[in-house]
Amino acid sequence: MSSSLKAKIIRFLKKFFFLILFLSPRSSLLSFNSQLQNAYEILEDQRTIIATVEARYPPLGLGRGYASSNPGHGTAAVAVFQRFALIVDNLRAELIFLPTPGFGHLVSALELAKILINYDNDLSITILYIKFPFAPCADSHIQSVVSSWPQIKLIDIPEVEPPPQEVLMKSVEHYILVFMESLKPHVKNTIQKMLSSYHDSDSNPVIGLVMDYLFAMVDVAKELGVPSYMFMTSNVGFTALNVALLERKIDDPFTDSDTDLLIPGISSPVPSNVLPSPAFNRDGYAAYYKLAQRFKDTKGIIVNSFSEVEKHAIDALSDVKTTPIYAVGPLIDIKGHPNPKLDQMQHDKILKWLDEQPDSSVVFLCFGSMGSFGPSQTREIATALQHSGIRFLWAMCLPPNSDNTDRTLPEGFLEWMEGRGMICGWAPQVEVLAHKAIGGFVSHCGWNSILESLWFGVPILTWPIYAEQQLNAFRMVKEFGLAVEMRLDYRTGSDVIMADEIENGLKKLMDRDNVVHKKVKEMKNMARKAVLKGGSSFTSLGELINNMKGSK
Repeated sequence: MSSSLKAKIIRFLKKFFFLILFLSPRSSLLSFNSQLQNAYEILEDQRTIIATVEARYPPLGLGRGYASSNPGHGTAAVAVFQRFALIVDNLRAELIFLPTPGFGHLVSALELAKILINYDNDLSITILYIKFPFAPCADSHIQSVVSSWPQIKLIDIPEVEPPPQEVLMKSVEHYILVFMESLKPHVKNTIQKMLSSYHDSDSNPVIGLVMDYLFAMVDVAKELGVPSYMFMTSNVGFTALNVALLERKIDDPFTDSDTDLLIPGISSPVPSNVLPSPAFNRDGYAAYYKLAQRFKDTKGIIVNSFSEVEKHAIDALSDVKTTPIYAVGPLIDIKGHPNPKLDQMQHDKILKWLDEQPDSSVVFLCFGSMGSFGPSQTREIATALQHSGIRFLWAMCLPPNSDNTDRTLPEGFLEWMEGRGMICGWAPQVEVLAHKAIGGFVSHCGWNSILESLWFGVPILTWPIYAEQQLNAFRMVKEFGLAVEMRLDYRTGSDVIMADEIENGLKKLMDRDNVVHKKVKEMKNMARKAVLKGGSSFTSLGELINNMKGSK
């Protein structure tokens, strides 16, 4: 229980005690008075207070027996205690989370839920779980978290018919918007049921709806009188890009010929070729634009980042005064998350192999749950690894099999890599990056992966593929100097990158004298300090909770 909550309860019980003074026998009062402080030491939460006081002090008129034999005393005391129970209920605080379907988004939302509860134990969080037609199933991970965190509960949103495939072809962002519109009635109905379960509006503990990209749900929150907060699982720079779009028109998507873009919050001019792919098509661009429009309708933007890496962007957005920015990251599941596709034997095999490698000698190649390459590109990567001679762990969405090995890997590659490398279908990324054998990370530059690499002090070789990854890669290299550049503008459908270029990038990445290694190690220390008491993200988290509780 927080100290502020204890203080409020103690103040009320003192008043309660003096009322009982005029209602009860002196002997009962002495018993109550002598044990009152002791009671607080054994109580863990406000609900226990009610149960314990009712059980331990029936002579004070809190029980049915005393009320029946002393109707005046009993009725008055019960009425006072019922008021106390209502006050305690009103001091509770509940948040409703509505994360975007998608494994990475759900993992970040769960990490945010955990740090909020760790900071303020009076919080409880209900996650409204939406299943997405094409997203990897996250049931096992969510259930493992919910089972070990009693203050987090899960409500499944009823499934609906997904939009037709032609909508997906326009843009993933537009597809999600259409999908969310069809879910609006179900989300509203679910929240209404939650709110109606409380005695009255005064006892309603819900202090906010935290949504991730699902800005259409701001309207639902408004209708139900619930403050809304936007949770950006990407970085503050991407948020700044969205805000910058409001200086343009909603029907004015970018083109390849656009000049470099000056974005308040990003210190370097941004070439158009590193903007997210959706920014180049009408529907995707409009989705970003609408997102930025709704920022001002929320009480705050929560970002999975930290001031030490994005201070310039945070300060710039604060100057714009869109809405308060709360950088509370890095949000990282240090224990890693279970994957139903990886059995324990394969997990152990990967880590055992790493245990056998020299320190900082292995490059880890992983391109996210949606990042995969065709046979030609896979072959070039394998050739580069072979020529470089660098030890490697290569996670592939679709590993070669006996039917296609000849087309995807150079002849004799599997035999050559014995003892030098390992190919797997999926790897426990957090555990891999934490391993002392890992010296570099070839990454698609998803923001979660970037934060994990910084947390463990592992430099990245940039190979963006989709979403906002090109912008992430650009900033990591040009703005922060925290990554080694291979490509900044690669995206799905780009020409094959040849083995010579990949080999050159691998050698730069694994060069221990490269200044990037030193800068990443320094940022590792800053990232870890940010989340400790007194750190920038810890402080920002406290300000966020104060904002939320003040809005009730």
